[in-house]
Amino acid sequence: MSFLWAIIVGFVLGLLAKGILPGKQAIPLWLTVVLGTLGGILGNAVAIWSGVGETRGVDWIRHILQIAGAVLLVAVGTPLYHSWKGGSRGRVVR
Repeated sequence: MSFLWAIIVGFVLGLLAKGILPGKQAIPLWLTVVLGTLGGILGNAVAIWSGVGETRGVDWIRHILQIAGAVLLVAVGTPLYHSWKGGSRGRVVR
């Protein structure tokens, strides 16, 4: 069951990250879920490392770190995906 929750949370975090970043991130849905899931894991690791992984009530700082991790990975992953696919999306054309 935790695997299913990881996919759902990764999907939501990936969509939030795509919504926060300016412009269009033309990446497939599966990559959005993967990057969102990895961003959530990264955010959890930073929260635990900084000592705010478990608090009373809602873990707002942990959630913000998860979203920040997803934004970071989507921002880095989009141009990497397009350079790997050979397309010009995600590259700056001057």
